[in-house]
Amino acid sequence: MPSIANAVLFQPFRIKSLELKNRIVMAPMTRFQAPSGIPDERNAAYYQRRAEGEVGLILSEGTVVARPASRNHDGIPFFHGETALAGWKTVIDAVHQAGGRMGPQIWHTGSAEPVDSSWRPDGTPEGPSGLLAPGLEHGKTMSEEDIADTVAAFAAAAADSKRLGFDTVEIHAAHGYLVDQFFWSGTNERKDSYGGPTIRDRSHFAAEIVREMRRAVGPDFPIVMRVSQWKLKDYEARLAETPQALEQWLLPMVEAGIDILHCSQRRFWEPEFPELDGENGLNLAGWAKKVTGTPTISVGSVGLTNDFLSSYSGEHSNAATLDQLIRRMERDEFDLIAVGRALIGDSHWVEKVRSGQHETMKGFDPTAIGQLV
Repeated sequence: MPSIANAVLFQPFRIKSLELKNRIVMAPMTRFQAPSGIPDERNAAYYQRRAEGEVGLILSEGTVVARPASRNHDGIPFFHGETALAGWKTVIDAVHQAGGRMGPQIWHTGSAEPVDSSWRPDGTPEGPSGLLAPGLEHGKTMSEEDIADTVAAFAAAAADSKRLGFDTVEIHAAHGYLVDQFFWSGTNERKDSYGGPTIRDRSHFAAEIVREMRRAVGPDFPIVMRVSQWKLKDYEARLAETPQALEQWLLPMVEAGIDILHCSQRRFWEPEFPELDGENGLNLAGWAKKVTGTPTISVGSVGLTNDFLSSYSGEHSNAATLDQLIRRMERDEFDLIAVGRALIGDSHWVEKVRSGQHETMKGFDPTAIGQLV
């Protein structure tokens, strides 16, 4: 049984056909562990262990759509093609066998550079304006035909996720990858209906993806979208400087069919608009829920002593931020909390939080990144 102190984390949650036993989500984390894009038994066992460890909802690592150059590393899995989809069927069956719930994160890396400079994608990277960051050219500008084909590829992936037996599906629209490149004025200089001066204008591409995915899966299958202000090429980037701009950005996707907004920030405890509600004010997920009325997932260095960048340089994780998390969830700031690195090295992290065994948590060790443990 959970303690009174952490009971809020272990309340059930339901939206449409998705029923969760607790509020803890495994965040999608790229692992580069699917050689030639095909998930295998190792991947299935990795996710199954998290289901056995009582994670409420598992979101897969980013898995890419059927487009040339949709990924930027050979170890990123496909979510298309008979062989890759058979691998994902093995994954979801293993998770369900352990009593878990799971959704694939559907991705296109856009004009991002290859992670390994010696590897080349099967085609030219593409983006809204052939820009990786403001003034930094990489790849090609997508034609309207490219855009239509990409929208169709996302819809096909959504249909496959439901057909394979997944419980939900997430769109990766964060961190400076393709969908986010359309949001960001620094990478979207288009003059057609997929660009424009306002964030609402630049949300057109994402909303179109959502509408087609919704059409593919029907009304009851939940669709999640991950968004962020920060980009891999600019940690200080902001798409919305005010709550009004945040509403203009996110509401078109909600109206198109998004059920849950997954709001990524580097540190979940940081207020999004401190000038309005102070140092203990709502974070990004809190404000997204407030302006759209949509359930949200928060994420960002949960269980870590410092933020995720520090953790990669050798900082180990602990339970220091859990009290802050519980206080925010008790005030109903957001509905679910995603945990990333703390779950990479300790598949039983959730069970240990539930029972209060904080001293037995293994913490995050950067050497675990190269393994599936």
